[in-house]
Amino acid sequence: MTAVDAHKSLIDSPDVAADSAPPPRPERRPLAPYLLSLPALALFAVLLLVPLVMTGLLSLNSFGFYTGIQDVWQLGNYIDIVTDDYFHEIFLRTFRIAVVVTLLCAVLGAPEAYILRRMRSPWRGLCLLIVLGPLLISVVSRTLGWALLFGSTGIINTALLAVGLIATPIEFMYTETGVIIALTHVLVPFMVLSVWASLQRLDPQVENAALSLGAKPFTVLRRVVLPQVVPGILSGSIIVFALAASAFATPAIIGGRRLKVAATLAYDEFLNTLNWPLGAAIAILLLLANIVIIVGCNRLVERRYKQVFE
Repeated sequence: MTAVDAHKSLIDSPDVAADSAPPPRPERRPLAPYLLSLPALALFAVLLLVPLVMTGLLSLNSFGFYTGIQDVWQLGNYIDIVTDDYFHEIFLRTFRIAVVVTLLCAVLGAPEAYILRRMRSPWRGLCLLIVLGPLLISVVSRTLGWALLFGSTGIINTALLAVGLIATPIEFMYTETGVIIALTHVLVPFMVLSVWASLQRLDPQVENAALSLGAKPFTVLRRVVLPQVVPGILSGSIIVFALAASAFATPAIIGGRRLKVAATLAYDEFLNTLNWPLGAAIAILLLLANIVIIVGCNRLVERRYKQVFE
């Protein structure tokens, strides 16, 4: 073989051809998905981001009863909220109610979703309709119904007085207890839906296998079912907590003016005292506190149940 033939055979070898081949071009991502999402992003920016930015800017203005809103950049509204015990009490009450409502919804909603999953047709569909039916009714209408039940001459007190269990009517109206009960009734369907979605991924044969291996029913619920529904309970808790902390209609009707929460306080500042900058600052702080608490709890639970979320 001559030197020329050897050179040709070397060039024609697959290793050399692979080494001399140009590198593959990176694949271009199609722009169609991004272009199709532009209308939704624009709507999101107009309806959410722009009002939030305007609210944040408004919270930096000052207010005087004789001068009105003054276009002056300052942090006086936030300083007043942080340093005043009156606002501390209202925010503490708001998050205390939200935490209790979230716990009650988790305690009531998770077993309810599990029982619904174990039911068979047509009872499952009928009970699911009963649970989710209140979502078809206005929150104001449902809260007014609770107001009729909670009154001193309402059905609950009248029945208890007639039976002789109580001597005087129980005070439900304008109390935290009444607000918690009404909010729990309003928000428990969201917890049921979240846990129900998680239970759809749970194979019933896993429970049967645990029972066949000698595990007790309570152990199966604690060691098999509960870890699998933790994501649903977490997502439902996030939804319920956010809605309970920012609820307005139910605390306004059941709590009245005696029992203020952050949402009703912001409403009073906007429409009663006309102190829009202070009301905007309350709304911004409520939003930030919600985000911090929800994200923090989410991280803690994800670390505790890391295997479930993977």
